[in-house]
Amino acid sequence: MRRLADLGTGGLTYAAAGVSIAAGDEAVERITGLVDATRRPEVLGGVGGFAGRFALDVARYRDPVLVASADGVGTKLEVARRAQNYRTVGLDLVAMLVDDLVCVGAEPLFVLDYVAVGDLVPARLAELVEGVAEGCRIAGAALLGGETAEHGGVMAPDELDLAGFAVGVVERDEQWGPDRVRPDDRLVALASPGLRSNGYSLARRVLLEPDGDLDAPAWPGASVRLGEELLRPSVIYAPVVRALAAAHPGALHAAAHVTGGGVVGNLPRVLPPGLGAVLATAAIETPEIFLEIQRRGRVASDEMLRVFNCGVGMVLVVDATAAEAIVEGARAAGLGASVAGGLEPGSGVRLT
Repeated sequence: MRRLADLGTGGLTYAAAGVSIAAGDEAVERITGLVDATRRPEVLGGVGGFAGRFALDVARYRDPVLVASADGVGTKLEVARRAQNYRTVGLDLVAMLVDDLVCVGAEPLFVLDYVAVGDLVPARLAELVEGVAEGCRIAGAALLGGETAEHGGVMAPDELDLAGFAVGVVERDEQWGPDRVRPDDRLVALASPGLRSNGYSLARRVLLEPDGDLDAPAWPGASVRLGEELLRPSVIYAPVVRALAAAHPGALHAAAHVTGGGVVGNLPRVLPPGLGAVLATAAIETPEIFLEIQRRGRVASDEMLRVFNCGVGMVLVVDATAAEAIVEGARAAGLGASVAGGLEPGSGVRLT
């Protein structure tokens, strides 16, 4: 039987090749408490296993359907890197995941994250995971596990990427979607005060290249710095949307998470064939950061609407009789909301 040779010490090490096992161990110690703070009763075990375990309480459901999503934060991470501020991008990740789940009416159950770094700095990783954990607490989901990969020699030392996966559950006969939408439904727009995590390749090109200053005002006369505005954390809509659904049984028919593609690209995904949407732009407040991008980049309105959320993070398709009450409930929960339109024969989104 062949065996490893005893060559003593002093040779090439994994750390010298760009991967520090000791830093990995320290990182696990730092994030264990963050993960534990997101526990739900269904979670089995803790950090350190080969896989996360979640005991679905099947007695709670008549006919449960598991719903899954995967997403990342995109090039917003480059802004975080330049600002050396990773406190909010983890929260952005959770928003991208659980707000996709809630579009079919699902309750978020758990999240897993994946972080790839050039050089594993435990404090930086803990800062990032703190945001993921905060997002999970807001969403009511457990941070069930994750993976950190150190890609020394492949990624630059301060480079990182962040992705995640989420699982939720919904009763089969309570799923939202195009089959529930009716011609006389109304559209409720939920406000997004910032860019969330979409369109950053264009936003960075306009605002930061070649020599944009993150410490400068976000726009002339702004009280907020550009870096702060670009790192504004995403609103997590899922818990409020689910609470609205519970308060108005049967009134929410569909929901569109406004991510890449904007309202014009995402709203049609939840409408049945033969129905299009009519949105009144006067009912939607466009935050100044979008106007600044358009001014400085001379970006056409159609392009802005295809790339950015332009002030709308989610659109709910609701029963007309409940629309105003749903708006009031969203506002009471701290979200900007308005009845912003309805449906018409046709397809796509028509702005008025």
